[in-house]
Amino acid sequence: MDWHLLKGGFFDGLEREFAAFRQLAVQRRIKKNEIVFFENDRCDRSFYLDSGSIKIFRVSLHGKEPTFFIRSPGEMFGLAEVVGGERRKCSAQALTDCVLLEIDRDRFLEIMLDEPLLARRVIGVLGSRIRYLSEQLENVMTCGVPTRLLKLLLCLSHDEIAQARGGPVDVPVRLTQGQIAAMTGSCQQTVSETLAAFEQRGLIAVSRQRIRLLDPDAIVDALSEWSC
Repeated sequence: MDWHLLKGGFFDGLEREFAAFRQLAVQRRIKKNEIVFFENDRCDRSFYLDSGSIKIFRVSLHGKEPTFFIRSPGEMFGLAEVVGGERRKCSAQALTDCVLLEIDRDRFLEIMLDEPLLARRVIGVLGSRIRYLSEQLENVMTCGVPTRLLKLLLCLSHDEIAQARGGPVDVPVRLTQGQIAAMTGSCQQTVSETLAAFEQRGLIAVSRQRIRLLDPDAIVDALSEWSC
């Protein structure tokens, strides 16, 4: 299962660095659907997600909104352009009410200079995200919608699956079928039909934007059936 992006806290194992970060960061509360930043904005700060969910997306010339990432509590976002000093390549929007810790770019770069383990963590995280996007592009080009959708559900639920040890788990983020379509390069109708097919096979249960993976091991087995 090396195709997915492993989740986990950005500052796991970096307690001293996290304390330095918190001293310089400013807490910010945002409401559901509020925009954190827009594509082409100046990159003057980066963000740590204390609670809630954030989607990272772009708006195409045809008005579609492909979604690249869903950020969960404990993750940093807005990192790549801040480190590179470029304008934003994507937009960020709250999927729920959120609490953020935002830090000025110059202050964050200063912490990285003072704390080499933090700089190493930034490099590792950015590298993982590049690999994830490369694999997502390969999936769109070579895999069918069932495969892409199953991989997305497993990726979003990776930490929960590890804790459940084979039992049923809820996908931690509530997503509309339109949002799922945007993340899998599909359309809403196809997503709806595919989710219904998964339900009929007893792989998942769907209720009010909440998806439960009834048997994660069976879902992994199903991936070989809908192989790329």
